[in-house]
Amino acid sequence: MATHKIRFRVYYEDTDAGGIVYHARYLGFAERARSEAMRAVEASVTELMEDFGLAFVVRQAALRYRSPLRLDDEMEIETALVDMTPTRLKLCQTVRNPAKNNEINTVIDVELACLSVPEMRPAKIPPRWRDAVRKLEAGEV
Repeated sequence: MATHKIRFRVYYEDTDAGGIVYHARYLGFAERARSEAMRAVEASVTELMEDFGLAFVVRQAALRYRSPLRLDDEMEIETALVDMTPTRLKLCQTVRNPAKNNEINTVIDVELACLSVPEMRPAKIPPRWRDAVRKLEAGEV
C-alpha cells in the first residue's frame, strides 16, 4: 500500500496547559494531511467542488491515542487509503514522532462521504478522482 507522508510541528496553540497536544488538535492535523495527500495525487478538493459541486465530508472518525506529542515536537502523518466504495473513502492516518524512533502517537481511522453540496445528498465519486485516490493505495505517490 502506498501512502502520503507529511511533517508538521507542534506549536504552543496546539497544546494544553501541560504542554501536551490537546486531543482535538489531532483532527485538525489529520485534515491538513488529508488535503495535502489529495493534492499530491492530483485530486484537488477545490476542483471537485468547482467542476462537480461535490465535497468530501467526515462521516465518522475514530482516534486511538498511544503516546502524547508535546510542544515543539515534529510529527509525521502518514495517510493511506484502506477502502473505497462508489460514495465513500476510508483512510487510516498514523501520527508518528520521528525524533523518538518513529514512535506511533495516534492512529486515526476516518471515513469520508462524497456529497452533492447543493442537495446535501450522497453522490458518486467521479472516475478521475477515484483513479487519483487509488494512488494512495497502489504505490504511485
